[in-house]
Amino acid sequence: MKFIETGIEDLWEINPSIHRDHRGYFMESFHTSKFDEMGISSSFVQDNQSFSKKGVLRGLHFQKPPFSQGKLISVLQGEVLDIVVDIRKSSATYGKYFSCVLNDKKYNMLYVPEGMAHGFLALKDSLFAYKCTNFYHHQSEAGIVWNDPDLAIDWGSVKPILSEKDAVLPTFREMMEKL
Repeated sequence: MKFIETGIEDLWEINPSIHRDHRGYFMESFHTSKFDEMGISSSFVQDNQSFSKKGVLRGLHFQKPPFSQGKLISVLQGEVLDIVVDIRKSSATYGKYFSCVLNDKKYNMLYVPEGMAHGFLALKDSLFAYKCTNFYHHQSEAGIVWNDPDLAIDWGSVKPILSEKDAVLPTFREMMEKL
């Protein structure tokens, strides 16, 4: 398992060791001791899965304190463009974003710490999985509109399929003024 720095503190891309042969493959997707060595919380309390058709964009979502969540994100089938925005006001990378492609070829993962907004664009029909360090709390749910001009996230040239809720989320500035 290889942990790769992303340029945003506490946000890690994780590349597992994949052992393939004529039968298929085996990989270790989580190991408490290895995560603890990297200073990554391994206190997961909830696992979630979602399926998104190609072109679906979900996000940018987060939960407000004290219900913030760290997440270990992976794609079980398909491919997504994954986006994480640092919304920690005291961070040197506040307002910056990181993007990477997660897919079922590399089986790479992201550990997203608390204090980040997260979203993804399904580049193919995709089965998405994530482990959370805190339980979902509806009243703490928040988000930032995907096409915020200040963040200037490069989602590519697709016209995304959005939920009604995601289409009307506030801008980065509007949301940060509320927190």
